[in-house]
Amino acid sequence: MDEDDLPRRKGDAADQLRREDLDSYSRHELDARIQLLEAEIARVEAHRDKASAHMKAADALFGGGKPAGEG
Repeated sequence: MDEDDLPRRKGDAADQLRREDLDSYSRHELDARIQLLEAEIARVEAHRDKASAHMKAADALFGGGKPAGEG
């Protein structure tokens, strides 16, 4: 069975990051962590935008599920 076919685990990586104690990190480590998280945010936003564009293209092709004459 592929990993994509498995149910999503509760407590994903973002939730684990949120719970992590940051007291042991230096300012330099925190700056590096912020850069990493900003890059991950950009990656997720790009994926979201790609999915949105895909849905818009499908709606345009298949009529978006609206009955004829509406819209």
